[in-house]
Amino acid sequence: MKTLQILFVTMLSVAVCQAQPSSASFQQRLASIIDSSQPPADTNAPVNYVIKVLMKDSKGENSTLQVTTIAGSFELDTLSTNTAKINGGNIPSTLKMSGSLTTISDQKGRLKLFLGRTVPYVTSTVNNGTSFGVASSYSQMSVGLDSAFVVTFGKPLVVQVDDNGEVTVLVTREAD
Repeated sequence: MKTLQILFVTMLSVAVCQAQPSSASFQQRLASIIDSSQPPADTNAPVNYVIKVLMKDSKGENSTLQVTTIAGSFELDTLSTNTAKINGGNIPSTLKMSGSLTTISDQKGRLKLFLGRTVPYVTSTVNNGTSFGVASSYSQMSVGLDSAFVVTFGKPLVVQVDDNGEVTVLVTREAD
């Protein structure tokens, strides 16, 4: 019986010794994982991005649109401060910014952007023979820029220039 116990203890000792890691680098990696005070960075964690559009008109006046979003689709519809006067009334114009942001790396991304507005225009005018004089009917058309480009986060990019002014886009990663 004692021989059986001695044989059992010997076999158990051999099994335990073989289960121990022999590589010093493995032990160091294991110790660094256990002793690490900070968890490993989650590279798939969502990050907020600020997309800012600066529009400068031919008179040098600036206007901006800004939206905060994560990577993916975004859409902003708002009223412009510019109005057209038709039939004595102010007709509002709308602004629209939509698109999608796909990250390429920590420094760059692909931005698909639609930036547009509605512009009212007179479709017909009639003299109604009353004290009101002329009456006009109007419609609105959508005009804008629809494009895709690579942006470097934190670096402004001029995306459109013409006789009416220029449009610059700045995409930044929001600080943690």
